[in-house]
Amino acid sequence: MFSSTGIGSHPGEDHLEALRVVFGEVPGLPYLPELPARGVGADMIGRTAGLLVELPVEVQPSGWRLTGRPGRDHRRALDHLSRDLDGLEEIGHAYQGPLKLQVAGPWTLAASIELPHGDKVLSDPGAVRDMTASLAQGVADHVAAVRRRLPGVTEVVLQLDEPSLPAALRGTVPTASGFGRLRAIEEHVVVESLKGFDRPVVHCCAPNVPIRALRVAGVRGISMDTFVMSRRDEDAIGEAVEAGVLFFLGVVPGVDTVLPKPAKVAEPALRLWDRLAFDPVRLAEQVVLTPSCGLAGATPGYARQALIAVRKAAEVLADRD
Repeated sequence: MFSSTGIGSHPGEDHLEALRVVFGEVPGLPYLPELPARGVGADMIGRTAGLLVELPVEVQPSGWRLTGRPGRDHRRALDHLSRDLDGLEEIGHAYQGPLKLQVAGPWTLAASIELPHGDKVLSDPGAVRDMTASLAQGVADHVAAVRRRLPGVTEVVLQLDEPSLPAALRGTVPTASGFGRLRAIEEHVVVESLKGFDRPVVHCCAPNVPIRALRVAGVRGISMDTFVMSRRDEDAIGEAVEAGVLFFLGVVPGVDTVLPKPAKVAEPALRLWDRLAFDPVRLAEQVVLTPSCGLAGATPGYARQALIAVRKAAEVLADRD
């Protein structure tokens, strides 16, 4: 069972070096890193939008927008991903074990991309359904392509990045003009949308993660930041743990800071487990330690040290068995 990993994004523009760091420092669950510093199409939204089936996108001054046919921006996103997959094959050709892939989830994508001549996709329930189906197919194709390149991969762990999900549920996502707010999404609609993906891990570093809704949706895991976690979350976390949900807990900042010793890094997870009064054996089985969010805003040296820190802290959890 994997015990530590990263969230996804890395600093800089050298994808081969980022892959070497990932495979070297979190070998239990390496992942395909994202390097948004490379520009248009390497950002979280553009990278994922490039996977959409029959829904091409382009960049406008206001951001990403659906368009009639693929253009330069769409091709740029695909080119970045193709180079990343080439690098993944080069660095990981002999790898055997699980691998994590990250994409923006349907609600964050819908809250970020605009319709061709209107508001954000999130404003149109029919467009949201179409985008969700397109994303599910594109992700399945992406996973299949990775499996072809790395035949030693035993399983693909799919991570859906959903920083906008709490805002979508609360009705606080701004309209394209910025002068209004889009209507709140009902929880059961979110639950149904996530069932179209193969038991994903849903990552959300914003407060008010909808833990119960994610559990009902049947997700494999929930990835959240311990620095914004509140005591109000703990009942829902306990219910999810009882249901077998994995928790990917962010325990070190995603930007440069002085990192404490492994035992101190592991403390938030240990304290949570003690308050929930679960068997220590389940701690190592159901908790995966990560940085609190992506590492794109860090220096390369800190990014490496953050992954080392969560790997060593995970060893502390294992010692509690």
